[in-house]
Amino acid sequence: MLQAQRYFRCFLLAVMIVAPLSGSAQWNFSGGDNPNAFIQSGDMTLEFNCGGMRFAPAGWEDAQDIERKQGLSIRFMSNGSTESGSFQAGGDNASIRIVDNYPVEVRFSEQADYDFVLQQIADNAVLNLSMVDEDVSYGIFDLGGSAAAIGQLRAACGWGGTAGGGMEAPEGIVYCGGGGIQRQIEYVIDDNASDQWDARVTVNGETRRAMTSYSYFGSNQPAPEGFVVALLAEDRAEFLVFSRNGENWIEFGDYTYQQCN
Repeated sequence: MLQAQRYFRCFLLAVMIVAPLSGSAQWNFSGGDNPNAFIQSGDMTLEFNCGGMRFAPAGWEDAQDIERKQGLSIRFMSNGSTESGSFQAGGDNASIRIVDNYPVEVRFSEQADYDFVLQQIADNAVLNLSMVDEDVSYGIFDLGGSAAAIGQLRAACGWGGTAGGGMEAPEGIVYCGGGGIQRQIEYVIDDNASDQWDARVTVNGETRRAMTSYSYFGSNQPAPEGFVVALLAEDRAEFLVFSRNGENWIEFGDYTYQQCN
């Protein structure tokens, strides 16, 4: 009977991958003391917070199975059928347990591993959470709109660190470059801002207020790969922040400013 159920679930997985995913589920961001990016799809919930990820599968037995095996395959799909990467969470790189009576919590041992997972979530189209020892899926999620939610999470957590009040510089990154005028750019985002000016951008020692935008030009254009946040300064200057495959840069005016620290 168990083997028949697994065959059925494998068949269902294949159908789900080939068929278009439902567009009703949306990625959202929740700020405050415990910021998180999340999506609810049918009977499943997936959440990423400052400490790790939580996954509530459709069935209680799936949560028990993940905890018992101490493993979860996190597979990133560039479309409905092409796998672009994966991360095998297990005892050697993560802690896996059931919390709050149902969700499975995965806490990564290395921040670099969690950064990789978050970036892949933002960059790809479909996420498949599956067994580590069999090609059986626990849940499949549409990643449309995840980039904006993950960008907000990174900003609120200080790029994956512990969330806290006040101004925080994401990873303390300094960006350098320019043409005839060389510039050094830094920015910080205030998670507790009292108005729309929730960021500060410093260029060659001069600081200006800015607003954050996690949609690319109001979503009128598709966001380029690696887009994190746009900083819209009160003098109408626009700073576009990017991060991809360990590289960090800002586009400002006609120039690209690469990380220089």
